[in-house]
Amino acid sequence: MRTLFSLLMICSSMSASAEKVQAPNIILIMCDDLGWGDVGFNGNQIIQTPNLDKMADSGIKFNRFYAAAPVCSPTRGSAITGRHPFRYGIYSANTGHMKPEELTLAEILHEKGYRTGHFGKWHLGTLTKTLTDANRGGPKGVKHFSPPQENGFEVCFSTESKVPTWDPMWVPKDFTNGASRRLWWDPENRTEKMKHYGTRYWDQRGNEVTKNLRGANSKVIMDRAIPFLQSSVKSERPFFSVIWFHTPHLPVVAGPQYTALYEGASKYKQHYYGCITAMDEQIGRLREALKESGVAENTMLWFCSDNGPEGNESSPGKTGGFRGRKRSLYEGGVRVPGLLEWPSKVKPKTSTDFPASTVDYLPTILAALNIKMPDNRPTDGINLSSAIQGKTKVRQNDLGFQSGTMVSFVTHRYKLISKKRKKSNKIGDSLELYDLLKDPYEKNNIALRNNDKVKELRTRLEDWIRSCSESDKGKDYNQKSLKTRSKGP
Repeated sequence: MRTLFSLLMICSSMSASAEKVQAPNIILIMCDDLGWGDVGFNGNQIIQTPNLDKMADSGIKFNRFYAAAPVCSPTRGSAITGRHPFRYGIYSANTGHMKPEELTLAEILHEKGYRTGHFGKWHLGTLTKTLTDANRGGPKGVKHFSPPQENGFEVCFSTESKVPTWDPMWVPKDFTNGASRRLWWDPENRTEKMKHYGTRYWDQRGNEVTKNLRGANSKVIMDRAIPFLQSSVKSERPFFSVIWFHTPHLPVVAGPQYTALYEGASKYKQHYYGCITAMDEQIGRLREALKESGVAENTMLWFCSDNGPEGNESSPGKTGGFRGRKRSLYEGGVRVPGLLEWPSKVKPKTSTDFPASTVDYLPTILAALNIKMPDNRPTDGINLSSAIQGKTKVRQNDLGFQSGTMVSFVTHRYKLISKKRKKSNKIGDSLELYDLLKDPYEKNNIALRNNDKVKELRTRLEDWIRSCSESDKGKDYNQKSLKTRSKGP
């Protein structure tokens, strides 16, 4: 395949147009706190996800797909940089921001002629310097100002952080964080009983969006993402669209037509299940729009979650039996649903046990376009093409994880997990080792009878932690790169 750069240099407008059609469109869908076991294609018998199930049947399902972190912001950064978040200072949710020196997929693809759009939750920096907004936005959060349009996105419809999954700008007047009402509530049409949630949608010009914000938040997002798709096709430009749903992050609220599907369940579960089904409906709408626009065959449509489900074992979100949940580096906190649909390249009804991760998005997409990284900064992802084609069964590159006080190291077979020493990047002495091929639910710690393997993996993990630490100090930025900024259309 010709490089996109060569494509843009072709003199004949007719040839250029023909080649542009061949450049695949790319869509990254990410959910918020969706558990591995919260979807039909992973065996859930209660939550209705017919469109995601069809997507799974039409493409490849990753049985071992990992979010780069067990919490929100770090995973999101990894998806558009190919780098672990500890390389650029986004250690947890609501910390740090996407630095100007970081290269994003949007910036690289925009350089190659792609239209780029972000829709939904951003959570990689604040979106306003003037108004108090969301978790950190406003005058107090200026140093963390890093909106999508400063990171390569031409079109934006974005929030800094979470919003309710129905009528996203509104909450009951008696809503307070920490109260039981924070989990869910029944939608209320009478505005006198509601108040503003405190988080806003912003566009690429830095303007607050105030219209067409009622109903299912997933639909509110898709109402912007689909016109972007359609206008891109009309302009004969390939597009890169990032659609990051807020569902099913708390508070979960579903409309009556969705809660009615789960009559008999607790109210909390009705709203949790219902908002997932509402989101699934919008994914079906997106897939249909791709078909109607004539670009479904050559669109890479990715789907995943940013981490495992919220709460404890009695909460509605399910890990599929994996140990741990959101905020944990055990499998249930980082193993998430993962799909790729690309009809022209990926065989339907396929699945793989090959370990894949959000850090693999960037190298896989760039390889598909025959684009090289503009510089030699270290990345943590790999090109998944061979694994997707079924040619490679074993991952040779390890996956490192850091979050809070925990660290872990995942090979194709083994997982080493430990706590870090207080106020230190050094690994503690209490190490656990699991054979994920035999024990995916991490029930049997085999560290004591596998000392050599523990030592080997510990050394590799320590080397990787040091590499991340060097990156975090800015060592990767002491070289020239093709870093650019898109300021909007």
